[in-house]
Amino acid sequence: MENKRIIQVDEKVPVKLLIPLSIQHMFAMFGASVLVPFVFGINPAIVLFMNGLGTLLFILITKGRAPAYLGSSFAFLAPAGIVISKWGYDYALGCFVAVGFCGCILALIIYKFGSEWINVVLPPAAMGPVVALIGLELAGTAASNAGLKDEVLLPANIIVFLVTLLTAVIGSVVFRGFLSVIPILIAIIAGYVASLACGIVDFSKVAAAPLFALPNFQTPKFNMQAIAIVLPVLLVITSEHIGHQIVTSKI
Repeated sequence: MENKRIIQVDEKVPVKLLIPLSIQHMFAMFGASVLVPFVFGINPAIVLFMNGLGTLLFILITKGRAPAYLGSSFAFLAPAGIVISKWGYDYALGCFVAVGFCGCILALIIYKFGSEWINVVLPPAAMGPVVALIGLELAGTAASNAGLKDEVLLPANIIVFLVTLLTAVIGSVVFRGFLSVIPILIAIIAGYVASLACGIVDFSKVAAAPLFALPNFQTPKFNMQAIAIVLPVLLVITSEHIGHQIVTSKI
């Protein structure tokens, strides 16, 4: 059996491991933090800004005992999409505020009474399929991003898609040592190299973008019917967050 070192939550990760692991985590969370606002048709800058602010508050409140980055949840896509199409994005913002407020109340309940009751309300048998369904729901989005749903399939897109996917899947099985811990990062690098080889990398928009810019803040609007549509997402993101905390052995 391969000997693997387990780094505990209260330990410091060595720098030689910290840098590649941090880069991999950044890319893993970057997909959610940028893809979600793109699906909603809004500027990702505001989402990245609030994710960073929320993460700093989380680290401050937990006194650094639970290392985590608070990114966007794909669980909001379906209900928020309904609200946006019916009332507009301002009302979806109001729903996000309401879910966040109820999440704070839930956190206070857990702080006061503990977390054992969650295993009754949200047992592992329920939390696992919920998280799995979120991934399955995104299968269509992944296929669309890869160009598999287009009327005309572009060979370059298919090549990049296959190189990235196969590197991640096969690498997670065959890689050994530290490489087995960063298959996603290796897959991203391989996919980017394939993109360069296929000539589909374009830096013109990056060059044209300003170096510093303020996010486009908007004022939320509230509608009880819209909030009722999005509020059940709180159970899903609670399952997600508890799952993350269980992984780090901290609640």
